[in-house]
Amino acid sequence: MLKVGVLVSGGGTNLQAILDNIESGYINNAKIVTVISSNPEAYALKRAEKYGINAVCIKKKDFSDEESFLNAMEKHLDSFGVELIVLAGFMTVLGKSFTEKYKNKIINIHPALIPSFCGDGFYGLKVHEEALKKGVKVTGATVHFVNEETDGGPIILQKAVEVQDDDTPEILQKRVMEQAEWKIFPEAVKLISEGKIVVEGNKVRRLL
Repeated sequence: MLKVGVLVSGGGTNLQAILDNIESGYINNAKIVTVISSNPEAYALKRAEKYGINAVCIKKKDFSDEESFLNAMEKHLDSFGVELIVLAGFMTVLGKSFTEKYKNKIINIHPALIPSFCGDGFYGLKVHEEALKKGVKVTGATVHFVNEETDGGPIILQKAVEVQDDDTPEILQKRVMEQAEWKIFPEAVKLISEGKIVVEGNKVRRLL
């Protein structure tokens, strides 16, 4: 059973999508053992508590430097035996030492089809605002492994979503979440838990 730790800063809708798929039995070889938030008011913590999952807040600003913050994160994750770290809207940048320690053990969801509309500064509504400004006809979401480059790790899964002429950033954001994020994020956790994902350089191969 793969032990999963989820890092989140907000409402935790992607966390909920994973919880729902564990509860339904779609994901049957993974369990969430801890949820860490960078925001003490994050509703994601309440979602975790509802399921009896350990929920804590670890804020970067509470530490004297980045090394101390990362050490605290690592100590907590390791104490729960976490084997896969899921970034579900975690708004704190993780340092190179952290991503190297957990190489190919951290996954993130990005609300666009990488390499479009990604990298430093592209998060939340900003991604969808830029997609609409560019006039793209198709956007979507990407699940990828995390490395020291923002949105630069190996791509695991992608799903396309059509852009409508009357879309606002908020409407597009919701459609991308419903049609892509909430589907491929749980699928990625399932595939990893079943040993069906192999990383070869900067490419991911899916085993049958």
